[in-house]
Amino acid sequence: MLKELIEKYEPVNEQETEDKKMMIKFIEENEDYLTRDNKIAHFSASNWIVNKERTKVLMIFHNIYNSWAWTGGHADGDEDLLHVARKEAKEETGVNNLKLLSDGIASLEILTVNGHVKRGKYVSSHLHFNCTFIFEADENESIRIKADENKDVKWIEIDKVNDAVSEWWMKPTYQKLIEKTKTL
Repeated sequence: MLKELIEKYEPVNEQETEDKKMMIKFIEENEDYLTRDNKIAHFSASNWIVNKERTKVLMIFHNIYNSWAWTGGHADGDEDLLHVARKEAKEETGVNNLKLLSDGIASLEILTVNGHVKRGKYVSSHLHFNCTFIFEADENESIRIKADENKDVKWIEIDKVNDAVSEWWMKPTYQKLIEKTKTL
């Protein structure tokens, strides 16, 4: 199911074209591509959550990366990455009413994750083979932090996202999603 979804995705640039090839090959060569048992790489899902006017993005201040970021998480064995994305968005922000705006996957990227400590245990550097989905949410809906993952949750003006983010390597991905948002 996931392999077919990725195969169907039409890349928008060279980065997505190359990442798509690597993702398909990774799925074909690794039985544990959906779990953290694969210490080199595994799949994750992320969310680009915009308001109805497409002028703001709902972001969290991530505990580990110490930066404003999108929401998302590990597949942890679930091949339905849309389900993973929805679940993570709700868990990390408290928003319950999400309307899918993308027709399936909206963005593909292979992301590096630096070594870090999580829940008192060291996690080695690895890759996230990530699929992103675009959702709409009501910015008046109640939001809340998830203390074990983020310090804050807020709506950020879409044209100020890259100013708010301290992870420079994420800015091209966020810019790609900002451009996609303009076409919705």
